[in-house]
Amino acid sequence: MTALLHVEGLGKRFGGFVALQEIDLEVQPGERLGLIGPNGSGKSTLVNCICGTLNNEQGGVRFDGTAVNGLTAHQRTRLGLARSFQLPRPFGSLTLAENLRIPILYAVNARGGHSLSGQAILTRCLELLGQVGLAEKAHRLPRDLTQIEMRKLELARAMAAEPKLLIADEAMAGLSHAEVDEILALLIRLNGQGVTVIMIEHIMRAVMAFSQRLAVLVAGRKIADGDPKQVVRDPEVVRAYLGE
Repeated sequence: MTALLHVEGLGKRFGGFVALQEIDLEVQPGERLGLIGPNGSGKSTLVNCICGTLNNEQGGVRFDGTAVNGLTAHQRTRLGLARSFQLPRPFGSLTLAENLRIPILYAVNARGGHSLSGQAILTRCLELLGQVGLAEKAHRLPRDLTQIEMRKLELARAMAAEPKLLIADEAMAGLSHAEVDEILALLIRLNGQGVTVIMIEHIMRAVMAFSQRLAVLVAGRKIADGDPKQVVRDPEVVRAYLGE
């Protein structure tokens, strides 16, 4: 099977600091990959290089058969590569439905082919909000949402771009046990609808419940990649989290 995402020899520096070193990573269509590592391990830098927010100095990224080095973040989104952010930043003056309208107009419709317009866009927005349990608040502003509802809106905004691959960056941070379960169920449901998902998370019970495969970054290097139960028993992974 041809990988949906192929990262080869990826390296990133900030001045003299090596943030990423020779990262190789493949993600197959339909896969659920967990990406973990201590704070400062390079997870966010890797995601930013994959999504086009940062430019890597070494190596390359291919997405769905296309080399994306040099493409902007919005160009990669139009190819089907989307992400959610740890700190949601919706458009505060727009309703929830209007927040979803933007990625539909500028990502989905910009791809060409069959484009949505008018009532069809609103219908799609309400459908997406319904999937995350926010349909009843479609015409409210983001300031009216709870913390978990903001996380759900963030995921809905990413899904509005109709991605082939969704990268969920710490979508559960700061949530209660029950709220974590809600987001976990939502991500698994999205994967069941055909969306490949990379989940970056520190909550290990959620990572283990979600991941079909687990990759670990430490100090800018990938130190493990494989079956989650085997990876978490790897001595180098244990040392990274628990120390000597």
